Amino acid sequence: MSKAANPFRYFNSSPEVIRLVVMMYVRFPLSLRNVEDLLFERGIDICHETVRHWWNRFGPLFAGDIRRRRVSRMRGFRHWRWHLDEMYVKLNGEMVYLWRAVDQEGEILESYITKTRDKEAALRFMKKTLRRHGSPEAITTDGLRSYRAAMNELGNGGKQEVGRWANNRVENSHLSFRRRERAMLRFRRMKSLQKFASVHANVHNHFNLERHLINREIFKERRSAALAEWQKVMA
Repeated sequence: MSKAANPFRYFNSSPEVIRLVVMMYVRFPLSLRNVEDLLFERGIDICHETVRHWWNRFGPLFAGDIRRRRVSRMRGFRHWRWHLDEMYVKLNGEMVYLWRAVDQEGEILESYITKTRDKEAALRFMKKTLRRHGSPEAITTDGLRSYRAAMNELGNGGKQEVGRWANNRVENSHLSFRRRERAMLRFRRMKSLQKFASVHANVHNHFNLERHLINREIFKERRSAALAEWQKVMA
């Protein structure tokens, strides 16, 4: 088999700088100009439009590589519980919905954008998630009736669980995206919103170290390992 072409071959900047720029913009609630100023302080002089171009070009590539690495490591392990929820996002004054599927450990499995939250939208979202990640043992949702209708059509209505606070895990997963949305002054197109939501979810999974559950030494080891693995993305 022929070796894949180097994605950095037409760029004068080093892959390390490009990875750093994409990580700063996607992972942290920074604007394009914030990233430009922080890099200039460190001796890297690039325009904020370069930051925009790099994240649009390399963000999906990096996210896809991270997802493939995680899937290969987790092959054989089963997601025994999913949490599904939808949140509204304003798009040029219009309300759209970001659907999320999160497993029992807080890993974001899928992000999907629709203009409605009816049965058809829920069905498309659930079919996409089941196709990529298989079938769980239980699915926790809120009281939205679209979930029940979609799950009944898929034949897994008996797996649904609804509780007042049972879905807090996926509710908390929205917080990092909300902070990022405010820094970006919202979105203007469905395509860019879908792209950023998918990229942000995979980068968030990669650096989500659950620091509140471990001591300082283990946290530093995992943080170093995550950063080292990031430097090997698309290498």
